[in-house]
Amino acid sequence: MSVDVVDLREFYATPLGRQAAASIIAAMRRNGGLPSDIDIMGLGYPVPLFNALLDSKDRAIVLMPSRQGAVQWPLGAACRTALAEDDELPLATGSVQCVVVVHVLENTFDPIHVLDEIWRVLVPEGKLILIATNRRGLWTRFEHTPFGNGRPFSRGQLATLLRKTKLTPSQWDSCLNFPPLRIAWLLKLNPFIERIAGRVWPIFCGAHMVVATKRLYQGIPARARKARKVPVPVLAPQGARISQDARKADGGSA
Repeated sequence: MSVDVVDLREFYATPLGRQAAASIIAAMRRNGGLPSDIDIMGLGYPVPLFNALLDSKDRAIVLMPSRQGAVQWPLGAACRTALAEDDELPLATGSVQCVVVVHVLENTFDPIHVLDEIWRVLVPEGKLILIATNRRGLWTRFEHTPFGNGRPFSRGQLATLLRKTKLTPSQWDSCLNFPPLRIAWLLKLNPFIERIAGRVWPIFCGAHMVVATKRLYQGIPARARKARKVPVPVLAPQGARISQDARKADGGSA
């Protein structure tokens, strides 16, 4: 079951949620951030990320899955959000240069269909920034965060899904490298824990962040043939075999 948009908004308003958003934003900045001069689509709930990374929202839109629900964004301006099915996006083919996906892949029925649709709306060599819960991390084991809902993924599983949908992973990073506990004194230590854990055991991070590029063509690997067919001319004259009885009737000898 998908997380409700109200629960997402309330989580990112808590001290733990603000630290989670800051961790994801730092990972995105380490890998190029989000330019404001390109067409960007957010899928899921990228609101805290867009608020921090986009200087101008004029070329950005947010599509929120219908099972999740939608809220207005940005506040105090013309609404740039809409409800949509995550596997049937209401956008033209090759219409956006960057797609940011968060809180979607874990909750969708078929991740392949979602990634195929993202591939369709991206321009050639367009960029996908995907945040997905790590199946080895602590965050997937706590239900008081949206990262504890749905199906988590390992890095290998994400790489396989991306390659199947002609999206080439180019950059990997870890985020949420601190425990998802709401203890006040521990929250103060989370920035220090994040710096240490991100270097020592990133394999146990709370979420993966991967940057992938749209690939237009995919080669088919050649397979070695076990045997080769030898062509036989169809119209070549073949000698007729005469039976022994026919030869005796003509006076011939066997």
